[in-house]
Amino acid sequence: MLLDQIAGLFSNDMSIDLGTANTIVLVKGKGIVINEPSVVAVMKNKYGKQKILAVGHEAKEMVGKTPGNIEAIRPMKDGVIADFDITEKMIRYFIEKSHERKSFLRPRIIICVPYGLTQVERKAVKESAMSAGAREVFLIEEPMAAAIGAGLPVRDPKGNLVVDIGGGTTEIGVVSLGGLVISKSIRVAGDKIDAAIVDYVKKKYNLLIGERTGEQIKIQIGTAIPLEKELTMSVKGRDQVSGLLHKIELTSEDAREAMAEPLKEIAAALKAILEIMPPDLAGDIVENGIVLTGGGALIRGLDKYLSDIVKLPVYVAEEPLLAVAKGTGKALEEIKLLQQIATND
Repeated sequence: MLLDQIAGLFSNDMSIDLGTANTIVLVKGKGIVINEPSVVAVMKNKYGKQKILAVGHEAKEMVGKTPGNIEAIRPMKDGVIADFDITEKMIRYFIEKSHERKSFLRPRIIICVPYGLTQVERKAVKESAMSAGAREVFLIEEPMAAAIGAGLPVRDPKGNLVVDIGGGTTEIGVVSLGGLVISKSIRVAGDKIDAAIVDYVKKKYNLLIGERTGEQIKIQIGTAIPLEKELTMSVKGRDQVSGLLHKIELTSEDAREAMAEPLKEIAAALKAILEIMPPDLAGDIVENGIVLTGGGALIRGLDKYLSDIVKLPVYVAEEPLLAVAKGTGKALEEIKLLQQIATND
């Protein structure tokens, strides 16, 4: 125990929000040092061996634009490790990049995981971090990290409801007395919204666009509710009928229609949680409202959209994209909080 404490003084302990879309790394005492896309570009030789070409921003630029021997891989899918080997390499890259000097001691690492992860999937996350150079690995569930990062009083005997809409999963959790009372994880989030936009443009306009364009449409003109002043965006792609390159004007109303189905699924999951809420906690939620975190919280009008459905106040957290990362960072600074909320898997 004493040796472990001494080790902690010399190693750069860190927390990782290992997201489907982005990976955020915080180092103890320094704050956020990395915020990059969870993308790895690999080159395969004729013998099938892989060589890492780029990780993060540089790799994301390559998505959909690579020649046959280069592939841009997103190793996390729906909040789960889809490619163990590439995830390990990505974590190792971020660990090494986070260390300004080559420490002779391996760091203690806290990693955020979706609530719905199975024991096997949790073990895979731990093992990939250990293989990448961690001394010790703690897992924290995303709804709890999001609640801490959003500044909610998680240790109080009062219920707080947080909805974290990430890239691969939407995490809904009711937090009280330092624990998750009720929680639900659904694999409908940013990626599914992007895919719905791609599908909509294909069906309505016969235009084939890539997932990166779908994401740009969501960010630039995406909305959950009708807007007073409509937004427009020029979208380029390949016409399905003629096979020629084509450009169309897409409106925010198009984007709203495209996003309707995944947003309905998120609203239905929220309603399902509210329907099984213990009465005493229900009173707290009526008083405190619901807090939105994650990249999905930035969708225009999503707070009002959900509020109209569940008839409760809904607020967007300050810096929603960083809420989960901030929550893991706070746990890294406070060992008592970490011991209380870390899972024992």
